[in-house]
Amino acid sequence: MVTTAALEEELRALAGSVPDPELPVLTLAELGVLRDVHLTAPGRVEVHLTPTYTGCPAIEAMSADIERVLHDHGMPEVEVRTVLSPPWTTDAITAEGRRKLAEFGIAPPRPTGPADGPVTVDLTIRCPHCGSTDTTLLSRFSSTACKALRRCESCREPFDHFKEL
Repeated sequence: MVTTAALEEELRALAGSVPDPELPVLTLAELGVLRDVHLTAPGRVEVHLTPTYTGCPAIEAMSADIERVLHDHGMPEVEVRTVLSPPWTTDAITAEGRRKLAEFGIAPPRPTGPADGPVTVDLTIRCPHCGSTDTTLLSRFSSTACKALRRCESCREPFDHFKEL
């Protein structure tokens, strides 16, 4: 017999394995937008999802993909709720997610640290291609609002940088 906690963990793993529609190299769990998964009744699950920013157009695709995956797993009723508080920050991206971003050629965001603690100051963005910190901002926005376009002055390659929030 499967316990409620075990089933919720299984459903969380399934929902978390859904690829992000804008950055398919990352799963929703690695991006840190999957907040909660819990059974509300037999055959009914509620999923809490936090967008990377209010008004993020990808939230609808994320919700639909989660619903599809959980329906395919035999869950008849799936409700995905958008939760805005606490807001998502780039600190929610897992270490594995950061590694995948760099491997994919996107400079991962720098850790921002605790809200109530000292602020770390790191003004360099490392090139995901060659590792140089000699990079230049080309545009504050790239293919999505959460990324900036930069160029490495050492290898001359352009790259996206996932902006810190």
